[in-house]
Amino acid sequence: MRPTGRKQRADRSAKIRAHLVADPELGAGNVLPKLREHGADPDGPGITFDTPVDGRPAYEPLTLGALEERAAARAAWLYAHGIRPRDPVAVYVTSAADVFLNFFALTRIGAIPALMNGNMPHEIAAGFVQRLRAEHAIVDEAHRPALEGEAGLTLIDPADTGTGDPAAAPRYYRHHADDPVAITHSSGTTRVPAAVVHSHASLFAAIRRVRLVEPRPSHQVREMSVLPAAHAAGIITVNQALCNRYELLYMSAQGGEFASSGGAVLDAIERWRPTGVFGFAVTWAELARHDLAARDLDSVKVWFNTGDSAHEAHIRRLVAVGSHQRYTPDGPLTVPGSRFIDGIGSTEMGHSAFHITHTSESDRYGRCVGRPYPFAEVALLDLSTGTEVPVGAVGHVGLKSPTLAPGYWNDSLTTYRTRFGGYYLTGDLMYRDAEGYYYHVDRAVDAVDLGGGDWLYTAQSEERILVRCPEVRDCTVVAGREDGGVVTDVLLMLDAGADPDADRTDAVRAALGPAAGATLRRVVAVPDDEIVVGPTGKVRKFLMRQRHLASAATA
Repeated sequence: MRPTGRKQRADRSAKIRAHLVADPELGAGNVLPKLREHGADPDGPGITFDTPVDGRPAYEPLTLGALEERAAARAAWLYAHGIRPRDPVAVYVTSAADVFLNFFALTRIGAIPALMNGNMPHEIAAGFVQRLRAEHAIVDEAHRPALEGEAGLTLIDPADTGTGDPAAAPRYYRHHADDPVAITHSSGTTRVPAAVVHSHASLFAAIRRVRLVEPRPSHQVREMSVLPAAHAAGIITVNQALCNRYELLYMSAQGGEFASSGGAVLDAIERWRPTGVFGFAVTWAELARHDLAARDLDSVKVWFNTGDSAHEAHIRRLVAVGSHQRYTPDGPLTVPGSRFIDGIGSTEMGHSAFHITHTSESDRYGRCVGRPYPFAEVALLDLSTGTEVPVGAVGHVGLKSPTLAPGYWNDSLTTYRTRFGGYYLTGDLMYRDAEGYYYHVDRAVDAVDLGGGDWLYTAQSEERILVRCPEVRDCTVVAGREDGGVVTDVLLMLDAGADPDADRTDAVRAALGPAAGATLRRVVAVPDDEIVVGPTGKVRKFLMRQRHLASAATA
């Protein structure tokens, strides 16, 4: 029997993956030329965007060859206009196409793309670019006002870069493993976004060690990302899809702005029929606004989460729809209900260090982030003694991993302050159970010492409130010190139809537990716009503490 077209494509993809894994020069900065070198079909999948690209309409796929050709055009234009190897170049745009085509163009030159989330406020963006000490910025019309007038900064219209001659593009720069290949930024939930530098090797390490060696699904893979394009996770998602020869749709609107429209995400799923969807925790919270059973989500087999770990209440709604394959002695069997792969990561971590898979049958929640990936060495540390805490005790997460960002661009102070005993301190607090599963309780800056060995962990408290109060779609716990004591306000975002005037104080206090519950000042339903979020949609709790606690005290 002659092999089918799908079988032939699968065999070719397997050979390409094997060659890529064995190539020591492959990294985040040279995926396109390495795919061509190892025999990838130029007419095979590249990236599909939801916006027009160089005269192509939205949702028209760019093949691998077209993707490389459009990136080459931009490399030629940028090189002709003075961009050279090791030049940091800010990219402050809205569309995912402008992010990734210029990323590929700049890495071809050997320059360092500094990707900025399009939701970054203008007043912050100017300071961020100044700290980069960049001389060039690719900036679209919507973001140009933020950078106009900056001394020594040349502004480049992304539409111009696409007019270059692909044949005139410079040869691909040969990256060393330690070369900086991108600068992204932190979410800014605790301070002004920090510029995080990634190396050629670090930003590809998880793809090499996990994504290219894990079993390939037997079904056709169509992935859709609603992650911010200007994020380390965005680059990883694109490169892993290209290397695995998966189809990928990348949505252009970024971070919280797009996530706040869960209906737009659902519309895109129904239109494009992906088998997998990538997003942040905020995305799943917004999808939970909707009756998912009323939408056509049958194509989705798996949801991938990174950044903050997701809440049980949101995961359970997602795994109730779609389907997934269960492997049996008689072969794969399709069963109702999708899978949800959860983890926790950050820009600095470069990739989620933990993973756990949920289905409709899962019962290990409570902010369980699973076990570490094989490439990650994790220690839960007592910073006062420098030793690891025992099983069941909460400690600061220390991480050693090939995925780690080398540090912060032009900020050695912050780089070294986050190192401790050979570990990178992620800023998270976790405990480990006797079976080796890790549970995230809070960010260290958000946890509040109540004295007597008791702590208030805001993230863990939010998880418990969502489980206990099913009519609450999402919530934020704001805790801080006032008049020598600790006070806690709980802000609830309710499902449509829920009574905003209902008294949920007793349920919330029970969820908080005796020690934290004793600090509860008030429980109030609030509109979404009262929650302060950063560019990626994460709640900026330090601002919430400053603003909300102050206003509540004077109310």
